[in-house]
Amino acid sequence: MSHLAHSTGTSDASPLLSNGFVFRLTAVVAILAMLTLGISIGGRWIGRHITLAGNTDNTAIVTITIGRDTLNLPENVIRFPSQRHSGAAERADVYLTWPELQGYTKEHRERFDDVSQSANLIFLQITQSTMSRDMSGRVELIYTHVMEGAAVPYGNGLTLRNLKAEAGYGGEVLLTAPRANEATYAVRCILPSPAVSPTSGDCQRDIKVGKDLSVLYRFSSRHLQDWDHIDAAIRRFVEARLVTRSATPR
Repeated sequence: MSHLAHSTGTSDASPLLSNGFVFRLTAVVAILAMLTLGISIGGRWIGRHITLAGNTDNTAIVTITIGRDTLNLPENVIRFPSQRHSGAAERADVYLTWPELQGYTKEHRERFDDVSQSANLIFLQITQSTMSRDMSGRVELIYTHVMEGAAVPYGNGLTLRNLKAEAGYGGEVLLTAPRANEATYAVRCILPSPAVSPTSGDCQRDIKVGKDLSVLYRFSSRHLQDWDHIDAAIRRFVEARLVTRSATPR
């Protein structure tokens, strides 16, 4: 009986949780708290980058040299992260909202993130020119030889001509318009049927800018009524960002 009482007394005096167990539990709780904090911070970082999907709202200036021309471009107008650095480059891919002509911003992010709204963007590919003539200059030289069918008025001063599929222009049309004191405006398009929504790149045109730049730009056919404003705005945008080197001091 006394032995039983002694055993019971010893058991009652022992701590329910050992110091080692408490230490391990505390460590586990601390680790879980750190993991939770890390997931929270990392989740916000990952979420932001998934949302941006390669876009950036950073407006820091990048100086890019293409051939004999140099451009100062804000990072948020450059489409691809790999091109957002200063130095020599073969080309610069640019995207802009229309009609604001702005790069990626939080205010207009839906146009960049939502495919259904991308028709409100204009895409530019700026390279060193490899041809002596731009699209306007190629109308008489090339396109008149690959047209078929009668010319059809298209509206907004434009005339439509079909291009031959066997010449490599399957489904394409050439839209032209005369301009005072300028070469004929010309743009190639694949016009959607009435039941199909226009895309962000139905139409494309290239122009010469600077010393030796070719600027190929693509836009939605829904904006063809603004063809003259778009053409002038794209030229101004690129020319305004050309670096003009001052004359070397004597």
